[in-house]
Order: sequence, then C-alpha cells, then structure tokens
Amino acid sequence: MNTLYEEEIRGHHAMRDLVLSLVSDDDLACTLPGRNPSLGELLLQLGDVEGVYTHSFETSTLDWTHRHVPHPSPTTVAELRAWFDVQDAAMKAAMDALSVDELHVDRIDRGDGFIASPFVQHEIYREAVYIFYGKLSVYLKALGIDAGPVWGAWVG
Repeated sequence: MNTLYEEEIRGHHAMRDLVLSLVSDDDLACTLPGRNPSLGELLLQLGDVEGVYTHSFETSTLDWTHRHVPHPSPTTVAELRAWFDVQDAAMKAAMDALSVDELHVDRIDRGDGFIASPFVQHEIYREAVYIFYGKLSVYLKALGIDAGPVWGAWVG
C-alpha cells in the first residue's frame, strides 16, 4: 500500500469541497453565455473525470466513456457532496491497492501508445482537476462568491 491518495489527491479534492461549501442549490443552475454547462453540470463533469481516472487505476486502461458512479438525482449540493464522497472512496481504494513500487511501473494505457505509470497518471489527473478549478473560478466570480485566501493560495 502507498499513501499517494492521502498525501496528494485528498488535498486537491479539498478545493472542490470548499466550492461545495460556498455554493447553494440555486447557484448550481448558474450558466454563463455561450454553450457553457451550468455550475452543477460542471461539477458533474469533474466527478466523471475522477471516475475515469479511478477506473484507470483499477484496470490500467484510460476509458473516457466509463462512468464510475451514476450522477446524483436530483443534483443538489448535499447530493453532490455524497456523490463525491463515494467517488473519493473508490479512488482511494484503487490507489491504495497499488504498492509503492507499482506506482512507478508504466502500465496504464492512455491510448495512442501513451503508457503511464500510476504516479504519472495521478499527476495528469491533478492537472485535470486544476483545469476544472480554473473553470469553477469563473463561475464563482460570476456569482459574486469570494472563495477566500485558501482558494487563492491553491488555485490563484
């Protein structure tokens, strides 16, 4: 077993949890001009990405069509929190199942000949999460929500 989830990923997920503590159910319906999703839909997309990466840690294959945990219905802040808790537990279990040595063996097929170690896969996942946080920052600003200094320190 390794401690990568607890030492790395959990801290990154804390920023998502912060957003969920700042927004209301009504805020989840917020949309921006153009073909942008609602804030709630954006959070669901973030969870879907977590599920895809969790599945890759379990199966050693990145499959963008895989949905690890069905979307909550209705989509409320409380339901999203519970849904992310399930997602997080699944990712933690998948990552904890890998030994420290296994983290550094190229084995996850990302497609097109790109084979990554679980450690590199976690780094790519982290970057994907922060791309979503950049998007979430725009929604928070549109809603007039100040995420505070912690958000600024982690996200910008």
